[in-house]
Amino acid sequence: MHRATTTRASKPALATKKKSPGRRLRWVAALVAGLVLAGCARKEEGTTVRFWAMGREAEVVAELIHEFEAENPGIRVDVQNIPWTAAHEKLLTAFAADGLPDVCQLGNTWIPEFAELNTLEPLQPYIDRSTVVEPADYFPGIWDTNVIHGEVVGVPWYVDTRLLYYRKDLLAQAGHDAPPRTWAEFEQQMADIKKMQGPNRYAVLMPINEFEQQLSFALQQPDPLLRDDDTRGNFRSPGFRRTLGFYANMFEKGWAPKMSETQISNVWDEFFRGFNVFYISGPWNIREFKKLEPKELAGKWGTAALPGPDGPGAGIAGGTSLVIFRKAQQKEASWKLIEFLSRPEIQQRFHSIIGDLPPRRSTWQAPSLAGDPLAAAFRDQLERVKPTPKVLEWERIVQEMRIVTEKVVRGGQAQDAAVTELDDRVDKVLAKRRWMHEQATGQPGDAAPAATGGQP
Repeated sequence: MHRATTTRASKPALATKKKSPGRRLRWVAALVAGLVLAGCARKEEGTTVRFWAMGREAEVVAELIHEFEAENPGIRVDVQNIPWTAAHEKLLTAFAADGLPDVCQLGNTWIPEFAELNTLEPLQPYIDRSTVVEPADYFPGIWDTNVIHGEVVGVPWYVDTRLLYYRKDLLAQAGHDAPPRTWAEFEQQMADIKKMQGPNRYAVLMPINEFEQQLSFALQQPDPLLRDDDTRGNFRSPGFRRTLGFYANMFEKGWAPKMSETQISNVWDEFFRGFNVFYISGPWNIREFKKLEPKELAGKWGTAALPGPDGPGAGIAGGTSLVIFRKAQQKEASWKLIEFLSRPEIQQRFHSIIGDLPPRRSTWQAPSLAGDPLAAAFRDQLERVKPTPKVLEWERIVQEMRIVTEKVVRGGQAQDAAVTELDDRVDKVLAKRRWMHEQATGQPGDAAPAATGGQP
C-alpha cells in the first residue's frame, strides 16, 4: 500500500518536469542501444530443444547436456524431469493438447502406442546420413523394438533385461559348481537347494505380483504370444502352456514362496541372509547388491544368463529409446542431441554414473564394462533378447497375464482353464484392433466393438 501511494504522489512531478533536447536525444539513443542489445541477446540464445526425460535418467543426463551445449553453442537443451509414475499420462495429455516436446525418452513398450498415434518422426533418413548411429552396432533385439511397421522411429538409449542373481556359496553347498543353463538343470538345482534349505527358506524368489519372470520364460518359446496379425491372444499355444507349467511348478514344489513384493521386507537383505539362492532381476541391482553386501559375502554371489528350455534362453528387450516427435520444432537440433547421447564414449560415461546398460556392442569394450564379471552375463543375455508384441495394448495384456498366472499360483486354477481365460481376456482387450484390421483387409468378423473396448 505504501509503494502504491508513493508512486501516485510522484507522477505529477514527473509529468511536469521538462527534458532538454540534449537529454531527450541521449535518452532515445540509450533506448535504441538497449533494444539492439536485447535483440542480440535473443539471437545468441539460439535454438532451444525441449527434452523430456524420466526419473533418475533425467537427473543424470543434465550433467552431460552441458558438454553438448558447449559443443553446439547455438543450441540450448531444456530438460524436463517427468516422474515415471506420471510419464505415460503426461505424454498422452500433451499429445491431446498438441504440446509434446521435441525429443523424448520413451519406454520400449510405449513406442508402438505412440507410433500408432502417428506422433513419432521416422528416423531412417537421419540414420542414413549419420556417422554416429550405426544400427549394426546395436543388439538386434533392442534395435528391433524401435522398428514399427518397417519404420525406425527411435534409437535405443539404454537397455535392461532380467536374468539370475545367485549365491555361489549356497549353490556349492547344494552340490552344484555352476549356475543352470537349461530348465532341466534349473529344476534339479532348485530341488537340491530346497532340500538343503528346509521349510522356511527357498531356492528362488519370484514375487508373484510381477510379470517379468513368466514373460521372460514365454519369450523363450517359438510360439508368439499373439496371433492373427496380433489381433488375438495365443496363450493356448503349446509354448505358453510349457511356460506356465514350468513357472507354476516352482511354487507347487515349494521351491519359490507364494509371496508378492509387498510381503518381502527387503529383497537384498533376504538374499544375503540366505532366504533364497536365486533371484531374477535387472541390471540396476548390480549396484544395490554391491552397496548392501556384507563384507563376509563379497565375491560369493554372481549373475548368470537366464536358463532356457535347451540352453541359455531369451529375455525381455527392456529399456528406453530416444524419439523425435513429428511436430517437433527443432528436429535437426534434436537429432544432434540423439547422436551425442548415442556416442559410445558418452554411453560409457552414462553407465558409470547411473549403471544403466548401453545398447551398443562397442560401448561394452570399455574397461569398466569389459572387466566387470557381473555385467558380463548381461552382455551375453542381450544378444538373445526379444521384443514383446508391438501393439499399443501390450501394457494391458501383460497385466492380464500376471492376473491369470497369479490365479494359478495362489488359487490353484487349472492351467488349461487359465490359458483359456487368458485368451478370452486378451481377445477383449484387442477387440478394437481386430475390428479395425478386419475393416482394412475386408475380412468378415466381429461387429464394431463397444465404446468400453469390450468384445460385443
